[in-house]
Amino acid sequence: MRTTFTQFRSYERSVQLLLANQFTINLGFYMLMPYLAQHLSGGLGLAGWLVGLVLGVRNFSQQGMFLVGGTLADRFGYKPLIVAGCVLRTVGFATLGLVDSVLALVVASAATGFAGALFNPAVRAYLAADAGERRVEAFALFNVFYQAGILLGPLVGMLLTGVDFRITCLVAAAIFALLSVVQIRSLPARRGNDATGAGTGPGVLAQWRGIVRNRAFLLFSTAMIGSYVLSFQVYLALPLEVRRLGGDGQFGTVAVALLFAASGLTTILAQTRVTAWCKERMAPGRALTWGLLTMGAAFVPLLAATAVPVPGAGTGRWLLAAVPPTLAALLLALGTMIAYPFEMDTIVQLSGDRLVATHYGLYNTICGVGITLGNLLTGAALDAAREAGMSALPWLALLVLGLVCSGSLYGLHRAGRLTRTVSEAEPAVT
Repeated sequence: MRTTFTQFRSYERSVQLLLANQFTINLGFYMLMPYLAQHLSGGLGLAGWLVGLVLGVRNFSQQGMFLVGGTLADRFGYKPLIVAGCVLRTVGFATLGLVDSVLALVVASAATGFAGALFNPAVRAYLAADAGERRVEAFALFNVFYQAGILLGPLVGMLLTGVDFRITCLVAAAIFALLSVVQIRSLPARRGNDATGAGTGPGVLAQWRGIVRNRAFLLFSTAMIGSYVLSFQVYLALPLEVRRLGGDGQFGTVAVALLFAASGLTTILAQTRVTAWCKERMAPGRALTWGLLTMGAAFVPLLAATAVPVPGAGTGRWLLAAVPPTLAALLLALGTMIAYPFEMDTIVQLSGDRLVATHYGLYNTICGVGITLGNLLTGAALDAAREAGMSALPWLALLVLGLVCSGSLYGLHRAGRLTRTVSEAEPAVT
């Protein structure tokens, strides 16, 4: 932790503020969102399909609008979009706690999602610009603060929701309101190197066409979908496996909490050291390859566990339910630690340092669509495995996904497709 704090202190104030902001953003978000479904179904008595609609609208409005948010950030500057996202999420979270009509809930949910689409590409582009040659290290620190917010948020939310979910919503809204004020007062204005005001420079559609013609960027984005599908299994397949073997009682709850704690704490404690070790010993493309390979290998303990007879009850069954998923979570965290800083840096490289926020926006949209499809297929594999008695099927499929994506990244690295100079970027279209 001392190394992390020392690195944090070594950056200029804008980078420090962006890192602290990301922790606070995740704290406010994750103190509310894990408990929203229960509030909608239990507290408000909504039907299951309506709960799915409210939650789905939030996800769609974020994933589907990332490209728009990134484009606006490149047009108007990073700070206005960060502030707008924080203000919009303030309103959205407060509304979720104060209304009970379905239409108002859908609108509030859409607002919270669109808020993320506004500030996420802007924050990453701003961090990349101000960190300069230290981008990789800055994004390693970014992941530390990101994971710290994810780890602490649900704990704070659990305490507040135990009193009243409306209090959780209002506290989360207050956090984003405070963030808005801090951004307005303390965050310096920043634009990309190629930024042009609205009405000047190439049109939006021309810019989008230029990005879509960047084949290396699209290939990289497609290959990296696997990393997000694999890492998301900490929230999907691994908890389901724990519940399948350990039951839905207290043991299952504790074991699932252990998964999240293991993943988050490992990242907080080891991210900066892992990044420094990788940067010293390997090129970015190799680090990405090893990161995806490690994430695929995370499912080997679960695959091996399928060869072990399942005990009827007792300590043996509990160990089988908890140990392989926890090992998988640790390996997924390690793979993410290896890949993430180089992944964020590679996006800047492939953009040619032009329209960086727009590239981040499209990248997030591509990966978001991939996560949705990947989770549908993972869920189908889990169902098929239960019905056919082939418990190894989902873990084998996820292992293969990691191997395929790792091989794709290695091929792009060997072909020199993971770097792009400014002179190679698409010329401006007027």
